Amino acid sequence: KTVPFTSEQLENIIAQYPTPFHIYDEEGIIENMKSFINAFSWNKGFKQYFAVKATPNPYIMRLLQKLGVGADCSSLAELLLCEKVGITGHDIMFTSNDTPYVEYKKALEMGAIINLDDITHIEYLEKNHGSLPDTFCVRYNPGSLKEGGNTIIGLPEEAKYGMTREQIFEAYKQLQAKGVKHFGIHTMVVSNELDIDGLVGTAELCFNLAVDIKKELGITVEFIDLGGGVGVAYKPEQTPVDFRVLSKGVEEAYNRILVANGLNDVALAYECGRMVTGPFGYLVSTAIHKKDIYRHYIGLDACMANLMRPALYGSYHHITVMGKENAPKDHVYDVTGSLCENNDKFAIQRELPKIDIGDRVIIHDAGAHGHSMGFNYNGKLRSAELLLHKDGSVTQIRRAETYDDLFGTLDFSNL
Repeated sequence: KTVPFTSEQLENIIAQYPTPFHIYDEEGIIENMKSFINAFSWNKGFKQYFAVKATPNPYIMRLLQKLGVGADCSSLAELLLCEKVGITGHDIMFTSNDTPYVEYKKALEMGAIINLDDITHIEYLEKNHGSLPDTFCVRYNPGSLKEGGNTIIGLPEEAKYGMTREQIFEAYKQLQAKGVKHFGIHTMVVSNELDIDGLVGTAELCFNLAVDIKKELGITVEFIDLGGGVGVAYKPEQTPVDFRVLSKGVEEAYNRILVANGLNDVALAYECGRMVTGPFGYLVSTAIHKKDIYRHYIGLDACMANLMRPALYGSYHHITVMGKENAPKDHVYDVTGSLCENNDKFAIQRELPKIDIGDRVIIHDAGAHGHSMGFNYNGKLRSAELLLHKDGSVTQIRRAETYDDLFGTLDFSNL
């Protein structure tokens, strides 16, 4: 794995923006997204909705908007970000769960497509909002029909998301009776999936369901959202998903299942987030301490408040020590942060080059679910976000937090 900057470039950046910080490769994000969209150009109406939760930053969202990418939102804050960026209407897929009405209300006011997570939300929306829009999507949970699952979502039958097959049919009946005219299906049963057969299998589940709905209810499914789930090759030995191969597999299933049953014009969508920004974001930190007890530790000025995936999921994130890319990996370290939590470790027993105090330590694939999952435990301040342009210049797209920010919601006047 490589980084999109030289040691000299990085030092110039750090001179203006102290570590730790997240930095995103603008060109990498754009070219990757163009490749994905082009791969599915065979499908009329194809739409990619960026999962805002992955990297909720308006600068990133605007980059993608210029490519025709919409937004997949799961909360009021994400809807408000869309509003500020100028993403509205059916360019928003509102995929939420256990949703308060105030969030539904905003989504409906913005003209977003509502992706219903539960059949009871039909009555809930009607009771609180009155009229319903003429377009709805419903989220399918295939349960034990889909084997596997993973550490992020788990087994489908144990996941809190979506409706059963029987509920999908009943929801369609209820929605049609209430005047809804345009219907979609959504499912997402795995996350960070690198197996193309598994991703195509997800499509087949939805395609077969659409055919059965047409046969049994006479309702034509107009669009199918295949969720996100396209994975990132976090480990160097892993192979990234080839978008062309994925698209070819989905197209074959589309023709074999949908077209063969008279469903010729179903628009497809994805709501990828991780693969859009994940490989193109880096957490830049500095080694500030070395500790030798029962193990050898390298302490960074970053901690799990900057990137919690290793602690939360046991996830692997590759590490580059700047200037030592070709040095022998003849030391074994636990790479840690300063949080008062023993799982505050970016790497455990990782073979790395000898690390000295002051070395710049780059943590790869931190562009999605990195900064966005940050928190303030121990009073840690969330770091800045930077955007690296093709010409090597950098724009700060989020400043680092200050202690005034941290204490801003406290009222000291009554002490």
